[in-house]
Amino acid sequence: MGRPKLTLDLDGRPVIRHVVEALTGAGIEDLVVVVPPASTALEAALAGLPVRFAVNPMPEAGQAGSVVSGVRALSPSAEAAVVALGDQPHVPRAVIVGLCEAHRATRLPIVAPRYREGRGNPVLFAAAMFPELLRLTGDQGARGVIDADPTRVALVPFDLPMPRDLDTPDDYESVRGRR
Repeated sequence: MGRPKLTLDLDGRPVIRHVVEALTGAGIEDLVVVVPPASTALEAALAGLPVRFAVNPMPEAGQAGSVVSGVRALSPSAEAAVVALGDQPHVPRAVIVGLCEAHRATRLPIVAPRYREGRGNPVLFAAAMFPELLRLTGDQGARGVIDADPTRVALVPFDLPMPRDLDTPDDYESVRGRR
């Protein structure tokens, strides 16, 4: 992106704030936001929201470090975690609620959305998956954990386009123009 994308303005609020408000609005409790060292701008962007911060000491090492840092910061009593991307500001709350409902109904340890284009984010992981998540390395995030055994994954269909990641200036401009 060439600049800190999570604090970019989107409809009068930082991108990351859209994500966190969707999660809290969907009933996610004990929300942990993984941040890089010296993250005062992100913390300021989320001021007043019920979040805790976990520092990923090496964000340049890839997505896995953020997942590991977030899982390590969870309460020992956490039954599950919804792993969401900070640069996907338009995930509907209904998707997050749907993942939680599917987990309660199926009791499968991984629940992911299936959008029109295929499997996407966010993804719910039951506590039984936390040891595997803690072993992640590199820039693939939790994709390998999900792909390792399809019998433990519930895919929840949503007749929606996959929410866009904001990875480039064009992505940002496109999402800004979205109404």
